[in-house]
Amino acid sequence: MADACGIDFGTSNSTVGWSRPGQPALLTLEDGKATLPSVVFFNADEGNFSYGRAALANYLAGYDGRLMRSLKSLLGSGLIDEQTAVGGHALPFRELLSKFIGELKARGERAAGRGFNRAVFGRPVFFVDDNPAADKLAEDTLAEIAHAVGFDEIAFQYEPIAAAFDYESTIEREQLVLVADIGGGTSDFTLVRLSPERARKLDRREDILATGGVHIGGTDFDKYLSLASVMPLLGLGSKLNNGSEVPSGYYFNLATWHTINLLYTPRTRTQLRDVAREVVERDKFATLLRLVEHRSGHWLAMQVEAGKIALSDAESALLQLDRLSPPQTLEVRREQFDHSIAHLLASVDKTVNSLLRDAGVAADSVDSVFFTGGSSGIHSLRHRIAALVPGAQQVEGDLFGSIGAGLALDAVRKFG
Repeated sequence: MADACGIDFGTSNSTVGWSRPGQPALLTLEDGKATLPSVVFFNADEGNFSYGRAALANYLAGYDGRLMRSLKSLLGSGLIDEQTAVGGHALPFRELLSKFIGELKARGERAAGRGFNRAVFGRPVFFVDDNPAADKLAEDTLAEIAHAVGFDEIAFQYEPIAAAFDYESTIEREQLVLVADIGGGTSDFTLVRLSPERARKLDRREDILATGGVHIGGTDFDKYLSLASVMPLLGLGSKLNNGSEVPSGYYFNLATWHTINLLYTPRTRTQLRDVAREVVERDKFATLLRLVEHRSGHWLAMQVEAGKIALSDAESALLQLDRLSPPQTLEVRREQFDHSIAHLLASVDKTVNSLLRDAGVAADSVDSVFFTGGSSGIHSLRHRIAALVPGAQQVEGDLFGSIGAGLALDAVRKFG
């Protein structure tokens, strides 16, 4: 059995992988499942923290407190050195990340029945686009947090390369593979040569032809679907008495997972009440005010996320917005969703084309596209990527587990 584990700290979901002969690579973390949603809830009524599905359940049950999600998005952002109010006290965001990653480690160790002091952590190709200094700072921050929670030795591996290692364990001949890892916060790509023979090599650098990525993921798709469909119900695009539009920043924060809590500060709530006196469509803005007063922003984001997921398999989906006042049912259509994220898909196109160009590989030379990551099921996104390599076989991995499984294999290579 391996002496080290693989940690996939994801924007939406996290896993712990451990390589054992004849056993599943992923350890069970919550309710018999291998994934732990990357969510923390502070229960103000009871003064404690909960994690994952339990955190979401406590929040939706109506307990007073703070829900914090998309924690990984803090890495590489200016927020990482700031703090947030939790239970009347200031909690540094670094400490918040330490709490979650420490919980991830503890649950993995309980499931394995042993401790882990060495680990390979997954990381996106770019934590931050076009800023090498900020990208390095993000990795250094994650390394500091990993050491703080008890890992003595750590290494990093690009997440799409880890997914490639998982796919490689299933093939019988050499393939040139485009790995498309579409996660909650980033879209990462790797062009790599895989084969059973190459899998035995310790050094795989010559097999990796190119890597690339863009800071676009599931939370961005949620955001733009919300802005296009839900936020107009709350007054986005409405006019003030002076003819200007209601400031859009409130709606962008409400549509973005890791900035929702900014609306709950006393200063912002005072601003909203001031704006309410100047809006023309007062009913819509009153709906926004009530939503903020009841701290239902994360609930609304969950409804949008559920609609996005449903649109992967259907042309339309119904959002039951029963916490709005008055309650509403909203139909969202795939065509509308596709239009709202078209600019994001254009960035993905550019990234994949650049990857092929950097590798000096013709599109028709790619044998397979391996899709992984929870957001790779988006219909238009998958269609756009597949169209760039039209002769390639489309293969779907474990959307939430391939990276963790691949990191477990890499941990054996790096630590034994």
